Amino acid sequence: MSMTWSRRDVLRAVGLTTAAGAGLAACSPAEPEGGGGGAGGSSTFHGAWPYMAPPEGHFNFGGQPYSGVPTATIGDGIYRDLLIPPSALWLWAEQEWEYLIAESHTLDAAAKTLTVTIKPDLTWSDGSALTSQDYLTTFYVQFIQRSPAWDFITGLEAPDDTTVVVSFENPPAVLERYVLKSNVLSTAQYGEWADRAQAIVEAGGTMDDGDGAALGTEFQAFKPENVIVSGPYDFDYDTITNTQLTMVRNESGYGADKVTFDSVVLYNGETTEITSLVQSADVDYATHGFAPASEDPFEGAGYTILRPPVYSGPALYLNQDRFPEFADVRTRKAFAHIIDRAVNGQISLAESGKAVVNMVGFSDNFVDQWLTDDVKGKLDPYELDLDKAASLLEEAGWTKDGETWMTPQGSAAAYEIQFPQTFADWSASGKDVAEQLTAFGIAVTARGLDDKQAPIDIDKGDFEMAIQAWGSSAHPHPHFSFVQDLFLHNIPIAKNQGGKGYGFPLQDVETSAGTVDLEALVAQSGEGLDVEEQKANVSTVALAFNELLPIIPIFERYGNNPALEGVRVQGFPTADDPVLENAPYADNFVVLKMFRGEISPVEG
Repeated sequence: MSMTWSRRDVLRAVGLTTAAGAGLAACSPAEPEGGGGGAGGSSTFHGAWPYMAPPEGHFNFGGQPYSGVPTATIGDGIYRDLLIPPSALWLWAEQEWEYLIAESHTLDAAAKTLTVTIKPDLTWSDGSALTSQDYLTTFYVQFIQRSPAWDFITGLEAPDDTTVVVSFENPPAVLERYVLKSNVLSTAQYGEWADRAQAIVEAGGTMDDGDGAALGTEFQAFKPENVIVSGPYDFDYDTITNTQLTMVRNESGYGADKVTFDSVVLYNGETTEITSLVQSADVDYATHGFAPASEDPFEGAGYTILRPPVYSGPALYLNQDRFPEFADVRTRKAFAHIIDRAVNGQISLAESGKAVVNMVGFSDNFVDQWLTDDVKGKLDPYELDLDKAASLLEEAGWTKDGETWMTPQGSAAAYEIQFPQTFADWSASGKDVAEQLTAFGIAVTARGLDDKQAPIDIDKGDFEMAIQAWGSSAHPHPHFSFVQDLFLHNIPIAKNQGGKGYGFPLQDVETSAGTVDLEALVAQSGEGLDVEEQKANVSTVALAFNELLPIIPIFERYGNNPALEGVRVQGFPTADDPVLENAPYADNFVVLKMFRGEISPVEG
């Protein structure tokens, strides 16, 4: 998922599978050798994540976690950190970093540098040393992938093997996150790509200049045969099938001396497939969005349901480049008044699907922290109001013919909404949006797609309406949510797939506060070390988002993650553990506790 990608919520029990997954649910999983926990033998942690096996899946992990290449095998997932760890993980409750491969970091506002010191004596699985050059390689590959980190980076330097210096112009509050959470890549594997990107950077170019376009296209097609890893686990490539894969201990990797499991098995599949594996107690922990009806059986089988906030959820995307009526903000506002967000969240996730209240593009959990009462007083909550919706559509040139709405172009309003059919919650959300709009007189047909193909189609502009993510699990700072909302499947990053995404222009945007450049404002929202100045910048973007609704947030997701304590695994967090504030798709608390050695096999 990438990014964040972060989604996969719960719905009413809808039988949804892909063709590949249909066989999955019918199969009992193969037990790895020494598959249980306990003393005297090998131990295995049983997780789950949807992935594509080769040859459709691949091992190009470049650009993670902010702008990765689609369909990398578990490249968009939480277990990626066990293969190629980042410098650190963020503790959301304590608001501090816990270092992994980094030893320390220092942000010097006066010198305009962020310096990272790497732990000594780290090695790659090919036997080479992990050095500061690998960090430079990582950031230049992110340049290829149009990472928003390059809105802030002005220079990179490796003065010695364990020191990386990132230069910037204005002190960015969010640069720490971009740097410290980047999954570090091997120069042996990505050095040639990085060299080409570095040449563009040093010539003052962009990915739209010179070699940039060709480089981007070629990099999307780069499919290495393996991943050179630095973490405590490596793929056992012979075990990778359409149903499961195994990661085995990488004895020379960072954290190999602390992780307590000899192997990690990941079962492949989305909610429907993994539900059956949880019910049979084959999975120790899963982050999928499970149907509310599944929770009682899970608890009856011995699972605890963990409910961490996800800080994001599904939104309605409208193709504004293809349909001029969607480019009219009055239409988007009307749709926001038509959709009953509370009903949609209840249908999709029951108590874990909470209607978005503030409609600012980032989690309601953070609104009081970032927005003043004065700013909050200016927000439109877009409450359910069908009369208001009709009035807005009429202002935008829509007309009514009997029970059918006619577009400003004079045709009967009829559209298709697409969604990842294997994401049970998003599938339920999309179907409910179709039903609500249809009941209002705008005919909408629901269509489920493969979850890996759906975001690619959006990026290419091959859609009419779609369900995709709003908000971000990447970090509490709203900047990251704005990047997800306005960049990821829109013009700035959709270029990686050769399209415009949902086609909302970010420059010369007319708002009640005047003409603004939203792309620049998003960058500015992450700049500066003065908290009050940051709040002012965040408020500007939040008000613009609320007024313009480039996408329409529907509900905010909370996890309903089953964890099986005491059978094979012990040490899952309890409900009062502050680590549960960590976003499960970013600084995952189970992965964090694995690095600490706090999640371990049950002895016996």
